[in-house]
Amino acid sequence: MSTLLLNAPFFAVAALICVAIYIAMTQRNLIKLVMGLSILEAGVNLFLVALGYRQDGVAPIFTNAPDSLMVLPVPQALTLTSIVIGVATTALMLTMVVLIHRHTGETDAEKSRRVKG
Repeated sequence: MSTLLLNAPFFAVAALICVAIYIAMTQRNLIKLVMGLSILEAGVNLFLVALGYRQDGVAPIFTNAPDSLMVLPVPQALTLTSIVIGVATTALMLTMVVLIHRHTGETDAEKSRRVKG
């Protein structure tokens, strides 16, 4: 396989992280900021999975361990944990956005900073 094809997941990771950073730096809408952070989380998860990949690897089930190479189970476990934590933090962020919208009537980050009490 060509080197470009083997490194494609890492190019996708770089693209996702660049898009997320661009969104975080340019958007003022709180919902769009939450979406940008979710894209960043997807990029990190893809990076973890890509690190644990081994070509021609089999699933890491140790009941009948094969003689061939297995993919690394630790990045898979970290990714699963990251997904669960990401869902919880995304729900918390969206709850905060809803509360800010109820209090101010806006989802603009600049206008919500000026509100006191």
